[in-house]
Amino acid sequence: MIQLYTGLALYGASSALLVESGLGLEPWNVLHQGLAELTGLTIGVVSIVVGAAVLLLWIPLRQRPGLGTVSNVFVVGIAMDATLAALPEVHGLTVSVPLMLAGVLLNGVATGLYIAARFGPGPRDGLMTGLHRRTGRSIRLMRTAIEVAVVVSGFALGGTIGVGTLFYALSIGPLAQFFLRVFAVPPASDGSTVVATGQPRGAILRP
Repeated sequence: MIQLYTGLALYGASSALLVESGLGLEPWNVLHQGLAELTGLTIGVVSIVVGAAVLLLWIPLRQRPGLGTVSNVFVVGIAMDATLAALPEVHGLTVSVPLMLAGVLLNGVATGLYIAARFGPGPRDGLMTGLHRRTGRSIRLMRTAIEVAVVVSGFALGGTIGVGTLFYALSIGPLAQFFLRVFAVPPASDGSTVVATGQPRGAILRP
């Protein structure tokens, strides 16, 4: 439980670092930022609303949420807004670039923490794996299709795409895989219904 909530909180904080760097966001936060610009809500609140909406799509896909799934919807958005409120305004590449690098690294750590806790994938990851099962298409194809769609939509709404987006795309896979091994815990043996098992080990999952 400590590992799960630490990972989710750090994920929100890492996303805030990428927002503050101004050099580009991870795919889903490009969409969240674009919607935040459109609605006037904070990016964290938009993340919560979008996460809840995506979770509703699990119903026709017959996905089973875990404690980590539901917690993901709220904790990441709250942590993101809290971190953004605490960070000072950034000026110049000498600060923006290290902030971007720290955000990507911390995101890898957070991903490893929360997934290795084995309390269920995030709502967006469940959408990917659910579509994989329903369509028979590969995880890679489903993930690519979803993330291209959200990036294009987010950019059209005013979300930030930049070198940080590209660096994130190239780095998060190896980082997440490394930290998944670092933070791996034994699977639950009590048959708990809050632990969602059977997720593809080859998929790099994110909130």
